[in-house]
Amino acid sequence: MSGKKPRLIIFADTGKNNVGSAVDEFSEFVKGKAEIVDNCDVRSFRPQILKGCDYAVVFGGDGSIISAARALSDSKVPVIGVNLGKLGFLAEFSVEELKDYFDQIASGKARIERRMMLKCRVMRDGKQIFSSKAINDVFITAGIPFRMIELLIKVDSHALAGCVSDGLIISTPTGSTAYNLSTGGPILSGKMEAMVITPICPHSLSFRPIVIGGDSKTEIVGIQVNEGTAVSIDGQLSQSLSAGDIIEVAKEDSSFLVVNNPVRSQWDTMAAKLGWAEKPKYKKE
Repeated sequence: MSGKKPRLIIFADTGKNNVGSAVDEFSEFVKGKAEIVDNCDVRSFRPQILKGCDYAVVFGGDGSIISAARALSDSKVPVIGVNLGKLGFLAEFSVEELKDYFDQIASGKARIERRMMLKCRVMRDGKQIFSSKAINDVFITAGIPFRMIELLIKVDSHALAGCVSDGLIISTPTGSTAYNLSTGGPILSGKMEAMVITPICPHSLSFRPIVIGGDSKTEIVGIQVNEGTAVSIDGQLSQSLSAGDIIEVAKEDSSFLVVNNPVRSQWDTMAAKLGWAEKPKYKKE
């Protein structure tokens, strides 16, 4: 990329607080440094505008990054996440940090990390009724009337376990710090290729989360479900489920690329924002 100005596409929900002003500030900053191809909403962009783009700059929280990453994964355009939300695991840069390190990014010296994605499809009576990519997770939620549901879990066609619970999460390493973490699942390095299967409030003291290989294929069969039982993709897309439906989850062929902040790692973010591995508050003498 050396010797030419990078071509950028900006994704932003300017209806949210501070997003419009942050986009304006960045756009003014990159004048003469980069070409902004388009400024659009991820829900309405035209995939053809990605041709020839070097980076996608996404302004918002992790939810905005996740929406953009699903749309951008096939294009192999790296995502630069600018955090205007609450946590910022994927949106790694503040506006000021992006300005500070933009020359490094524009010259192609920034570290770009490849993240594994999942593909999910729902089969009913032998026919596909739903399919989607997932950045964080695929999870099944019990739904109304909130009785426990029963699921049969298979990994690579072998029965793994029956699960009577409020649902089930299948998470990527990226999503291991999201719903999976809050439900008691392990934290994985974002660089890994693996999946975490985590039950939600299982009716068992011995059903603990399990990590399986990234090349494994998981099938979940709805043995007994509720009227409102559904499968959700990253908490953004959903499909209602009926008894007998089969939810297939495997590694997506494509992946998404994220530009890393050179001064902050995944572990720094966890320690600073979630208090991970924080020492006890000892009484001072």
